[in-house]
Amino acid sequence: MSKPKILVTGSNGQLGKELQALSPLYAEFEFVFYSKSDLSINDSILVNDCFSKIMPQYCINCAAYTAVDKAETEIKQAFLINGEATGILAAACKSFNTKFVHISTDYVFNGLATQPYKEDHPVDPVNAYGASKYKGEELTIKENEDAIIIRTSWVYSEYGNNFVKTMIRLMKEKEQLGIVSDQYGSPTYAADLSMAILDILKSGKWKGGIYHYSNDGIISWYQFAEAIKKLTGSDCKILPITTVQFPTPAKRPAYSVFDKEKIKTDYFIKIPMWQDSLQNCLKKIIG
Repeated sequence: MSKPKILVTGSNGQLGKELQALSPLYAEFEFVFYSKSDLSINDSILVNDCFSKIMPQYCINCAAYTAVDKAETEIKQAFLINGEATGILAAACKSFNTKFVHISTDYVFNGLATQPYKEDHPVDPVNAYGASKYKGEELTIKENEDAIIIRTSWVYSEYGNNFVKTMIRLMKEKEQLGIVSDQYGSPTYAADLSMAILDILKSGKWKGGIYHYSNDGIISWYQFAEAIKKLTGSDCKILPITTVQFPTPAKRPAYSVFDKEKIKTDYFIKIPMWQDSLQNCLKKIIG
């Protein structure tokens, strides 16, 4: 009897790479990894051809336009990949009876909350990237009401470009760094999120809908940088600055904390503390 197939799109991104690293531990599945060059997810004909050839039982969409600041000027491209293409994948999954897992973001919220965001909190993106990801959520639900959407935040890993790797590099290059201290959230180690996704598929349960996932604990970017400094033994001085002192093309939400009770309750997902996960990731990056 053949194993259930999992198609992973966007396999060269942080999450895609972590899923590849974890895949040997989930031997009950057969994995098919497609990067952007392997499959243009915005081409419905190519997507449907791919599905008819592979016939996956599951599809995890890790493909995304993630350049938050560039999205302010490349709005069309952001909406094409994060919006329209996601809808195409969701529709293909519906047609081929494939369970669809789509990854979204904390940036669908405006960051004005004072309590952790629940899944049903009203969305209100404050930048083009967030708006494009929300469009992807809308189209996913429209095309495939059975899909699982997992919103995540502050993603980092040993792969790709992310805050942790940037801090390690800058702390070697500079004597001091100014890091924003008035934006709060929860980091997400992509390896933990990958494991949570695969554990959901392995569970045999399936409850369509929106879920929130990040590591546990609430910190500022400044506190995150301080933790990286301490764990790497850097001498670099970290200075707290305000968002106003560090203007960016795209506005950032000031508060990006999730309520994660739903994913814990529905799928018995155990979520590590951010400090433990950061330590695990740094071991892989710097040994």
